[in-house]
Amino acid sequence: MNPDAILALIGVGAIAFVALLLVIKNVLYVCQPNEVLIFSGRRRETPEGKVYGYRIIRGGRAIRVPLFETVDRMDLTNMIIEVQVKNAYSKGGIPLNIQGVANIKVPGEEPLLNNTLERFLGRGREQIMKTARETLEGNLRGVLSTMTPEQVNTDKETFAQRLAAEAEHDLSKLGLVLDTLKIQNVSDEVGYLDAMGRQRSAAIRRDALIAEAVSQAQAAEFRWNNTRNAELATLESQMQIAAKENERRVADAQSRRGALIAQQQAEVQALIATASGEVSMQEARIEQVRRQLHADILQPADAARREAEEQAKGAAAKIVEQGRATASVLTRIAETYNKGGASSRDVLLMQKLVPLFQHLAGTIGELRIDRLTVLPHRVGDAAQSSLGARLVDASEQVRAVTGVDLSKVLRDKLGDDSRPPRPPPQPR
Repeated sequence: MNPDAILALIGVGAIAFVALLLVIKNVLYVCQPNEVLIFSGRRRETPEGKVYGYRIIRGGRAIRVPLFETVDRMDLTNMIIEVQVKNAYSKGGIPLNIQGVANIKVPGEEPLLNNTLERFLGRGREQIMKTARETLEGNLRGVLSTMTPEQVNTDKETFAQRLAAEAEHDLSKLGLVLDTLKIQNVSDEVGYLDAMGRQRSAAIRRDALIAEAVSQAQAAEFRWNNTRNAELATLESQMQIAAKENERRVADAQSRRGALIAQQQAEVQALIATASGEVSMQEARIEQVRRQLHADILQPADAARREAEEQAKGAAAKIVEQGRATASVLTRIAETYNKGGASSRDVLLMQKLVPLFQHLAGTIGELRIDRLTVLPHRVGDAAQSSLGARLVDASEQVRAVTGVDLSKVLRDKLGDDSRPPRPPPQPR
């Protein structure tokens, strides 16, 4: 074969091969895992009976029918959206500023993918992100109006969950999927959250101080409990030692008590025997003393008693006879007195007055009599006589009966002026 013809064939084959490669490159499309291919232009029926003017390829490859189909690519990677709301009113009328981050993506499965294709096919990612941002901000304002600033600030996780649940419905209609939603910052321009934060900080500091005080008290209590337990253990051991020592002492005391009891019993028995002998001896001695007393004291006393009785009887007889004689004399004197009349009475009176006058004269002592006048006896009735006459009469009667001259006695007692005066009686 002509070499020129061969070269021509080779050139034609190369051109055909290159043309084939170009054709394949233009009609064969390969789908990456993070994207979907949409072949538009031909009708497609689903098992549910729906008819679409496109077909979807996710992963793998497919051939485009030239002149009848067009191919579009849609990225399935995450789109990070910064959600920011300013002066959104919360429950209670407090305006808040919310900053958050959301991760959304285009769904890779039907039927959500169909909604995405209907709304965003042919649009760029910026437009999709803008639509999603505006939707999330609207949902954020709606959820924020149902929660207080305290709830939003203290429980951001609950706030994000409620926001995600609220936004999921709207994003599903748009054909978007919300992967994550995090609230980064909550602030306000009126200082409400700052005041609440200071209050919360003060409460936290208070709780921390209380917790610290409680922990210190618990530590002190634990320390003192340990000290108390140690002291109790020491006391318990000391008590056990003391109990053992007491048991030993009790045993020693019991043994000594037994020995002492035996010794004391022996001594008591010896003393009892000695005492029994002493009792017998004392009984014999008592009998001896009784007999000796009977012989030495009782019999002489009995004899003396009988002698005293005889003497008393004799003395009594003598006294009786003297009493009888005295009574007889007194009876006779009474009879004589009754018979004598007034003169007997005067004589008896003078007998009683003489000792009295002697005593009166002894008491007069230092009395000086310058003159003694004796009145003469007046004739007449004795009741009508003067006192001096009666005294003279009485003095004469006394001298006649007793032989005592009263006037002489008075002169002897009262007439001696040369006698020195008696010294006054000394107090006893």
